[in-house]
Amino acid sequence: MPLPSYTSGVSAVPLLGDTIGGNLDRTAAAFPDRDALVESATGRRWTYRELVAEVNSVALGLTRLGVVKGDRVGIWAPNCAEWVLTQYATAKIGAILVNINPAYRVHELGYVLNQSGVRTLVAAPAFKTSDYAAMIEEVRPRCLALLDVVLIGTESWDALRAGTGELPEIPLSPDDPINIQYTSGTTGFPKGATLSHHNILNNGYFVGELCGYTEQDRICVPVPFYHCFGMVMGNLAGTSHGACLVIPAPGFDPKATLTAVAEEKCTSLYGVPTMFIAMLALPEVAELDLGTLRTGIMAGSPCPVEVMKQVIDRFGMAGVTICYGMTETSPVSTQTRADDALDLRVSTVGRVHPHLEVKVIDPDTGLTVPRGTPGEFCTRGYSVMLGYWDEPDKTAEAIDSARWMHTGDLAVMTDDGYLTITGRIKDVVIRGGENIYPREVEEFLYTHPDILDAQVIGVPDERYGEELMAWVRMREGVAPLDVDSVRAFCDGKLAHYKIPRYVHVVDEFPMTVTGKVRKVEMREVSARLLGRARQHG
Repeated sequence: MPLPSYTSGVSAVPLLGDTIGGNLDRTAAAFPDRDALVESATGRRWTYRELVAEVNSVALGLTRLGVVKGDRVGIWAPNCAEWVLTQYATAKIGAILVNINPAYRVHELGYVLNQSGVRTLVAAPAFKTSDYAAMIEEVRPRCLALLDVVLIGTESWDALRAGTGELPEIPLSPDDPINIQYTSGTTGFPKGATLSHHNILNNGYFVGELCGYTEQDRICVPVPFYHCFGMVMGNLAGTSHGACLVIPAPGFDPKATLTAVAEEKCTSLYGVPTMFIAMLALPEVAELDLGTLRTGIMAGSPCPVEVMKQVIDRFGMAGVTICYGMTETSPVSTQTRADDALDLRVSTVGRVHPHLEVKVIDPDTGLTVPRGTPGEFCTRGYSVMLGYWDEPDKTAEAIDSARWMHTGDLAVMTDDGYLTITGRIKDVVIRGGENIYPREVEEFLYTHPDILDAQVIGVPDERYGEELMAWVRMREGVAPLDVDSVRAFCDGKLAHYKIPRYVHVVDEFPMTVTGKVRKVEMREVSARLLGRARQHG
């Protein structure tokens, strides 16, 4: 008789009982003169002693603005040292950091600021083609909670960090909420996953433990800080072990990333598979000395076997690991180990993380299925979020009465406890490591005056893994839309990665007998259409 699809992460290493600020202070006391943070684009660098001093200055500046424990402080910027300083400064005073995606446009920015009640916003003035300062001014009249805006690199940032003195004593608990990260569901607007010190500090710490981090490591973090991959698996994994964090560029740049690895002698490199593919394709790879690399993390979407082999062979990352998780679980629930065979690192998402439980259930009955049987992946333990910010009903839909987080992902557990993700109940589209939730895009397309109905699906793409395709039904008497007009309608209102690449105009959607849209059939039809188009293109 097969075992049930349940396993728990036994560990001799205890959970941390620290707050994030307390843990940073402890690390700095142990390794005051070791490099803590390097920003390659500007050449700026901090030792742990200098980092803590700078973090305390920013924390003091926030208190002078009137920020108190529990207030929400937004951060809207690409990867930069100021992002890291704000992350740890808010943790020091018990303010709740609200991560805002650098790709957001006005529509999304306004929603997030209002839903979380951001009081103070720290932002870059601009990034790439986005004028953040102008967008903030556009939404500000509608964001009644927003009192202060601090723009990085301007007098307002200099004033924030200019204060001297001792931080006030603020009673903080590891279980206090400390971070809100927005993640969409299948029903419209993003939800704010609310995470505690205990959630994300421990998850970062154990990710680092399974990568074998010590104070000797130097971690290159080209993945975005606004996501758990950057701020938890990168920043917190690093500072909890006394390792050095290297920011190669504000946004992902394959050449800048590998140059930073070579110049800073990084031992670990992060990325989603598309990032590693871009780095492997660089003609300069052979000229760079990447000999210090030994490990790293690949996550965000399934890793092709050949890509993993090349990363190990050409980058020397013999200890590279695969992680699986979701924002609501801080994020990592399973991880491969450095000594796992190559086939396990490309065909599975590893085994359960220390101190966590995972199981695979029948989505209809809720009962645990036998090993080898597909079902819904659920996880329980310290990593499960406190809940969705100000949305108790949505929280109850995701976390059951026994505190199991229902991920919506379909998985199979092997006899020896490895897990493979086989699909997604919620139809989430993963484009180059970015989670896109079709319902949010559909809701926006409904605002187009000529669109009667819209359904959004993911279709295969060689570069990004998946791309968005919108099936639309037109209102009677209007001309069919083409992809350029739909993209023009979305441009500037939705983040670029949420804008459909393909548009298919239909009279009706394929439906089940009970009236539900058959997205499985839509994906099959779309794959055939795109295949024929490529053959004739």
